[in-house]
Amino acid sequence: MDYNIEKILPYVADNTSKSAQVEQMFDEIASQYDLLNHTLSLGIDKYWRKKGILTLKLLAPCQLLDVATGTGDLALEAYRLLKPEKIVGIDISEKMMNIGREKIAKAGLSDRIDFAWQNCSELQLSDNTFDAAIVAFGVRNFENLDKSLQEILRVLRPGGKLMILELSSPEYFPMKQGYRIYSTIIPLVGKWISRNTVAYQYLPKSIHAFPQNKEMVAILEKNGFVNVRYQKLSFGICTMYLGSKPANLS
Repeated sequence: MDYNIEKILPYVADNTSKSAQVEQMFDEIASQYDLLNHTLSLGIDKYWRKKGILTLKLLAPCQLLDVATGTGDLALEAYRLLKPEKIVGIDISEKMMNIGREKIAKAGLSDRIDFAWQNCSELQLSDNTFDAAIVAFGVRNFENLDKSLQEILRVLRPGGKLMILELSSPEYFPMKQGYRIYSTIIPLVGKWISRNTVAYQYLPKSIHAFPQNKEMVAILEKNGFVNVRYQKLSFGICTMYLGSKPANLS
């Protein structure tokens, strides 16, 4: 099935795949990504990450997969809060991960957190490997949403958990109106800090096109996840999705 989000591309006039375009975009903004992330979210993205990771605390995962790890902020927070034996962070932007590798080395965690170039729709990872998978603000960038979710399900162990954080569009007054205004400011701030117009025009378009709330729950269920639910954070600016791999599915 094709989804609108799969048709939203960073470089509209470019004939390359969405994955290739997303890789190019993040390579170009890698050095400014963390500053932009915290600036555009007013720092509240740190709270979202912490809240999402803590949903896995009772599970106490030993092997954790961080999909679309970027510069590794979620992986670092996951290690701080959960202390798993191993975290594997995957992404399609080596320049983003190189910044993450510097952070991991500085924290003395190179033996606990690894990064690897991987396209989520074709994971080069073994079946039933991870106790949990986490994704922060990366699902919008998947070229093939169904296939990527199926791949995440495949590499999870039976009973393993998935936690997704994704930016969303508030539905109710006054946040709905305020966010609509703010979304027109995002490209201006992004261009000012990163000198990159494309990335921060793509951001609000991809948020608007992303399947939200019950629609995303249905997509997760269609792709094999069970006990799926969602929770809106910060009045709907961010949404957390939680699901599990069936305990009897290997």
